[in-house]
Amino acid sequence: MEITPTIRAEIQTYLKRKGLTMTEFGRIIDLNVGTVSSIVTGNRSISVHQLDCITAGMNLPLDYFYERYIEECIEESPLNWKKICPFLYRCIELGRLDCLQRVVILLLDNPSYPPSLFEVAENVYKDGYNEAAAYLYKKVAESEKHQHSERLAICQYRLFQINIGQDRAVNLQAATEFAPFVDRLDEIEQLDALKDLANVCRSLSLWDKVQEFAHRMGRLGQLQYHLVHNSKRKGKEPRKKLSRPLFVYIAYSELLCANACDAKGDHEQALKHIRRYTDLSWVKEKDPDTLYWLGKFQQWAKINTCVNKLMSGDISVLPDYVDYISGEQHIFSELLNVIEVANRYNIDIDHILHHFEPKIAAYRNQAHLNTLTEQQVILEETVRFWYKLAKYNLFKGRYIYGFKCLIDALKKAGTINHVLLISNCAGLFLRFSEYADPNTQAQFHSAYEEVWEKNDQEDGFSFGNN
Repeated sequence: MEITPTIRAEIQTYLKRKGLTMTEFGRIIDLNVGTVSSIVTGNRSISVHQLDCITAGMNLPLDYFYERYIEECIEESPLNWKKICPFLYRCIELGRLDCLQRVVILLLDNPSYPPSLFEVAENVYKDGYNEAAAYLYKKVAESEKHQHSERLAICQYRLFQINIGQDRAVNLQAATEFAPFVDRLDEIEQLDALKDLANVCRSLSLWDKVQEFAHRMGRLGQLQYHLVHNSKRKGKEPRKKLSRPLFVYIAYSELLCANACDAKGDHEQALKHIRRYTDLSWVKEKDPDTLYWLGKFQQWAKINTCVNKLMSGDISVLPDYVDYISGEQHIFSELLNVIEVANRYNIDIDHILHHFEPKIAAYRNQAHLNTLTEQQVILEETVRFWYKLAKYNLFKGRYIYGFKCLIDALKKAGTINHVLLISNCAGLFLRFSEYADPNTQAQFHSAYEEVWEKNDQEDGFSFGNN
């Protein structure tokens, strides 16, 4: 068995091979000779910063000594957070999660370290190191003795945020696992968490859950808004920072409920929710951020009132709806509504599609994603858009373009693991397959086989009792 030399032995060997004195080497690596001498002779422990300087001076990869550093300077010494903490950050920055895990396992034996590890997790999560942050949050959560602690709830919230992606099954599991912890968060942070949960459920078409989380968000938002503007507390802002002005959560809860009611066919109730976020005269703030969001809700109210009437069969508002959306930068979901109405009531919208043709072409190549869970709604709408557009064109006999849209829809449905839309794409293709040339047949079957292989072994999850 080959014996691995110690870090100090390798430094000594390097100095001899290069014919360098400690003074010369110290100048090269920008450390004073006393520090270099103490490290080489073993009279001084090595910090990760000094180790990185030495490794760079020896023209070695920065993480070259990291495994031995754990063995010689962490495992064989009393645990010292001041020395360990910078090492953890460097492991994360350099992608050495194996080294991070070794040290974390050591620290978790001591109940005083999970709070410090939680702080590291929060910092690296903000910096975008999601894989390392997820590992730390998971370990801190596992070590938490108090099941109703806010720290445990925050860990679960961050894991939920990190795990949300394109796969619907993964998103459903993430939401299911996090939902029981949302009430344990600080009341201010609950607002964003409930918004995120509602948006994920919206992307999964779990409309009862959308309404549940939206109602909870609205009630909590109203309570917090009253507290902020109560005469005894007037002017006092919540101790935690929200991602949006406080009134937005109240108005957005109504918007989500309206969306859920429309999806369930209850257009009359949906219109009541729309009216509630149309009138926001009760909002007291006048700052630029508030004015921006007030403008957004005014625009959404106009658009969604038209959508509500369209879905109820009032086609007369279609020209007004097109006028409203023409000034919008991103109109993907709005165009989806137009196509949905066309398919439902068998009306011709060729002139509208021609008007928006440049934007439709742009949507074929880019996703226009928003942040976190809101992007899931857009991903799901993207699939539905191409499927509905395929349906519209196939029923009009435009088979080449219709099949092209259908294959796009199938591939995108496979990407997000949308089982129902995958099935719908297959059913629509079967209905019109006699009009597909051999090349189109081959393209569709190839795309379907690829989607089937990707999702064949995916497990399903259930959310509560719905």
